Amino acid sequence: MALLKWPKPGANGSQARDPEGRMPLMDHLRELRNRLVIAVLALVVGTVLGFLVFDPVWDFLKAPFCETSAAQQLRPGECSLAIGGIFQSFFLTLHVAAMVGVVASSPVWLYQVWAFVTPGLYRNERRYTFSFLGLAVPLFLAGAILAYLVMDTSLSILLSFAPESGVPLIQIDEYLSYTMIMLLVFGVSFELPLLMVFLNIIGVLPRATVKKHRRMVIFLMFVFGAVATPGGEPLTMIALALPMVGLFGLAEVFMYLREKRQPVAEDYSGLSDDEASPLDVDSDGGADDDSDLRR
Repeated sequence: MALLKWPKPGANGSQARDPEGRMPLMDHLRELRNRLVIAVLALVVGTVLGFLVFDPVWDFLKAPFCETSAAQQLRPGECSLAIGGIFQSFFLTLHVAAMVGVVASSPVWLYQVWAFVTPGLYRNERRYTFSFLGLAVPLFLAGAILAYLVMDTSLSILLSFAPESGVPLIQIDEYLSYTMIMLLVFGVSFELPLLMVFLNIIGVLPRATVKKHRRMVIFLMFVFGAVATPGGEPLTMIALALPMVGLFGLAEVFMYLREKRQPVAEDYSGLSDDEASPLDVDSDGGADDDSDLRR
């Protein structure tokens, strides 16, 4: 059996597809397998590319640490990190290459996810998905860039608590883990207001609920900034919480404007069980579509 086996074509040579996007279970599983294979192959190619560009990427990642005084403890005048094991340098290279692979292959695997989910969505849902993907990527990058900008100051504050007689020997894998956590936490945190907007659009999260719990949400954002960031020092917490609060405010404004444009639904909760609600009459005075069909 071929590894990539697409659905059999129809009589005219095109793929036989249900107009409503329905597909048997085995066809779903086969398509999922095919798309996973393509995504993994793209990830492997991106990882190989990461090995080739390891040196400039690593110089970029360690630049915030090189701004601290602890960077020159091992070799005066040169930025250096400690290697505490035989295989540590290899796994460092592998982790950085895999990270580059995930980023470089993101257009491929994001498209595979989108192509697998699209047949089950309505047209308006597809439009919203395109909009959210277009906003999610810049928001994640904005959070990662902010983390990168405050990382050197955050490291300086954390390392300043060391006693004068101590020599901070920062392990190279420990620093990489710290960098990845910072970039991911800031990037994902910037996506939370976008998630609020999505929940509001599908009717799960009305603005009235957000307004009612606004103070608690803002407080929890500062708590999240203190808990999620490595070290929990005040500067990183504030640098994460304040943009989240600003994005939260923008999300609430979007909810307000969106709900204001929507027509207010009539309340029929006061009707008795035996009383019928009024018929929906269109703008030209005619009855609804069901009454037109009965004529």
